[in-house]
This record gives sequence, C-alpha cells and structure tokens, in this order.
Amino acid sequence: MSERTGAVTITPQHWRQRGSLLQLLGHSIFVLDEGIDRCGTLVLLHGFPTSSWDWQPLWADLTKDYRVIALDMLGFGFSDKPDHRAYTIHRQADLVEALVAAKQLTAFHVLAHDYGDTVAQELLARQLDSSGVGKWLSCCFLNGGLFPETHRALFSQKLLLSPLGGLLVKLTGFRQFSAGFSQVFGVAHRPTEHQLNDFWWIINVNQGKRVFCNLITYISDRKLHRERWVSALQTSTIPLAVINGSVDPISGAHMVARYQELGCRLDYVAKLDAVGHYPQVEDPQRVLEHYRLHLQALYDAR
Repeated sequence: MSERTGAVTITPQHWRQRGSLLQLLGHSIFVLDEGIDRCGTLVLLHGFPTSSWDWQPLWADLTKDYRVIALDMLGFGFSDKPDHRAYTIHRQADLVEALVAAKQLTAFHVLAHDYGDTVAQELLARQLDSSGVGKWLSCCFLNGGLFPETHRALFSQKLLLSPLGGLLVKLTGFRQFSAGFSQVFGVAHRPTEHQLNDFWWIINVNQGKRVFCNLITYISDRKLHRERWVSALQTSTIPLAVINGSVDPISGAHMVARYQELGCRLDYVAKLDAVGHYPQVEDPQRVLEHYRLHLQALYDAR
C-alpha cells in the first residue's frame, strides 16, 4: 500500500508484466493500455529521466472511468534505448503519433509531465497546423520546461549536456542519482528509499543510464524550437490546463507566472503548494482532484 494515499502501488515489475512491447517506427516501445472507455481516452506522456511508471499513483483511479494509454518513450523505461545522439523531441512526437495510429485512436485527452510537456508542445503544434494524428480534446501540463528562459536546469543536467556528459554518466551511481533526484521534490514529499530504488531500477533496464547524455539534448531542442512551441500554447484552439507543484526548483511557480505573462491559453490552473517537480508522485490525490475538475469543466461546456 502507498504510504501517502492508501492506494495500491503497482510495482515496476508488475507494471512491466501488464504492458506490452509494440513495434513502432522500427523500435520496441513499451505501452500499457488499460481501463474502461466510459468517459473517453487519455494518453499520458512521462518525464526525464523516468518512465510511464511515474503515472502509477494515478492509474487505478483514472482507469475506472477512462481508457488510459501510457508509453515509455524511446530511451526510457522498458522501451529500446539505442546509444546514439539522434534523440529528438520531434522523433518522440513521431513515436507518439505512431502509437495513436496503431491504437486507432480518433479523439483523446493528453496528460503530460516534464520531458513529456515538450513532446506535447510539438504534438500540439501539429494539431494546430492540421498535420497531427487523431484529434486532441484537451491537454494538461504538469511541471515541465515549457519555456527555455524559465527552465532552471540542475547542475547535473548542464554537465550531462556538456562534453563531460559521458564521464558524468560513468560516475553516476545510486547515491548520486538519489541525491539529485530527491532535491526536485517538495521537502514534505521526498521519495522514500524504496521509491528511489524502484526509479533507479527502471532507469537501468537495458543499461538505460548510458543514454542519459543522449536524451538530455532535449534542452537544446527547447531553445531551437521555442517560437514554434510557445506559439502553440498562445494560439491553441484546444483547451489547455496546468497543474503545477509550486516549490519545484526547475519549473515551479515561476514557470506558471511566465505562462500567464505570455498570454498562453489557460482553461484551468492549479498551483499546489509544498509540492515539487513530480506532483503525480508527491500528491496524487490533489492532482486527480484537479484533473477531474478540468475534464468535468470541458464536459459541462459542451
């Protein structure tokens, strides 16, 4: 049982057993597709450096009313992790669209976090220029670097992006990971030793640690494509929501302030005090409450 919510926790090993590997664009991509399509379909996009397992604290509740589909993007979790520098946000977006096509989804909501936020921005831009696959009904962003100018990268992330990235990867073990990962959580919601071990285990499936310095190039992608991705938020015809952990040192309250300053579309906003970068892990019940309110408002507005 979860210490904080009382909900049943799905272990990483059980999560893996419940999902399957799909061949998408020449890669084996892990996908979990469960739930009852009573209220619609949700597509969930995870963050860096973790995986779809981040969504397990919300999973049981969401799948009561929705068909919920989560994938491990290329280089993450239980999916293929090729050791090359060709990881781009556009390629990840292509894989998500390949999944949408493979599952024959026509209309769905998107819930994204961190790295997944950036993938969602590219996919949203495609929706707006009519080149996207399927029809988005809404998108909700959890903490993520939607704007490169407000993204406060950790020192370790900056090192990964530098020529020293490969050396840092070799020197990073569980102790270094735990210290860096824990610091992005709210003080009251720091992960337990057991949770840290679970995250670390998933990261290292298929020797995943070795591709950290390849995956981190998404930070450069954000700068290169800022105009396209920020414009998508400003001109969206699709309802957008933000549920944000305010004390996140990377993309907390300062990111939401920038979102509003730039006049981005915002149909629903929730600012979670005392919560850091992983709101769905730190305070899943409040995230669920706000996400359901956002979806209910969309339903009521029909």
